[in-house]
Amino acid sequence: QVQLVESGGGLVQPGGSLRVSCAASGIAISVVRMGWYRQAPGKQRELVATIFASGRTTYVDSVLGRFTISRDSAKNTVVLQMNSLKPDDTAVYYCNTYAPVNAYWGQGTQVTVSS
Repeated sequence: QVQLVESGGGLVQPGGSLRVSCAASGIAISVVRMGWYRQAPGKQRELVATIFASGRTTYVDSVLGRFTISRDSAKNTVVLQMNSLKPDDTAVYYCNTYAPVNAYWGQGTQVTVSS
């Protein structure tokens, strides 16, 4: 049974940084393409960043240069480092496989960017 547990969200001022993590069990995150998604109030969930098994990364244009996705294979954890945060980054952040599996969605972690 796959379980993905997100953590690390919080309240941060514009321009600040946060690091969110996704601890995985039941799936080896180093052999599948993993993604970070976010859902802002009143909006659809969107894919923010992905990391291939090869280590190659991709980003949506709105976070390029500010966010970095990485993984710790030993801990089976996917991490999203978020810098230069903007109010528009406010959302609940989730991880899942690149082709998301409904059963894998966790509770997410809330990120709020506000002064």
